[in-house]
Amino acid sequence: MASQAELVHLKNDEPLEHVLEVLDTDGAVIVEECFSAEVIDQILVELMPYAEKPDSNRTYISPTIAAFFGEHTRHVTGLASKSPTFVTEVLLHPLMLGIADAVLGPNCSDIQVNVAHMLVVGPGAQAQFPHRDEDVWPHMPQPSPEMELSSVTALCDFTKELGATRVVPGSHRWEPDRWPEPHEFADAEMPAGSRLIYLGSTIHGAGTNSTEDQHRPAFHLSYMLGWLRSEENNCLATPPDIARTLPRRAQELLGYDIHYAVDDGGGYLGALDMKIPADMLASGEL
Repeated sequence: MASQAELVHLKNDEPLEHVLEVLDTDGAVIVEECFSAEVIDQILVELMPYAEKPDSNRTYISPTIAAFFGEHTRHVTGLASKSPTFVTEVLLHPLMLGIADAVLGPNCSDIQVNVAHMLVVGPGAQAQFPHRDEDVWPHMPQPSPEMELSSVTALCDFTKELGATRVVPGSHRWEPDRWPEPHEFADAEMPAGSRLIYLGSTIHGAGTNSTEDQHRPAFHLSYMLGWLRSEENNCLATPPDIARTLPRRAQELLGYDIHYAVDDGGGYLGALDMKIPADMLASGEL
């Protein structure tokens, strides 16, 4: 009988090169001690009021998307507009940005946020359909470079019973039509404050919450090649009145920069009135 797959656990002070080595080999890695209990508590104070609002009126883009997230999962979107602590501590976390620059940087002039959501998986939530995050861009010719770097931040201790994310190590190197066997899934069990970091080409999915009364809050934050279109319309999710209060780098990651590829023989993307939107935020024009 084949042994059950496992994920490598590292600490937040691990050298970037070592994290990248594991990510290159396995397509996923757990980094512990990314966030203190105090930071998590503050973020939950800022965000849980949104998660506790009745979700019965939420509508999704289509029944397929609704089924993907499930009726037992509460969804908080546009985190950069709702939690200043999320911006400074999570969105701008130096290790994650360093990994994103190393993985995605060779194929773009700068990275951007793809999506930043909080997902609270409740009792009765069933396992997600295993998928690759990069499949949101199905028209990209293959083979392609890595298009996305994703992460799940545990805001409580992740256990299999709570629905810890299920990951298939090594699947980023598979042929597209290969499907994982049960023993090839690893449960991303990790203490609160840890971060599961994985490539957009790695197969994964949320697990089943088999508890009777426990919720599993977590962040999904992903970065992408700066010239792709993001899943979340970040400039609307974090409108100018809020964006101008954020650090310049956060503004850039949220789409208020231009993707300037002129020096690489290309052009530019995302200008407004032939200007950089982040400059216009600073000057008061926007």
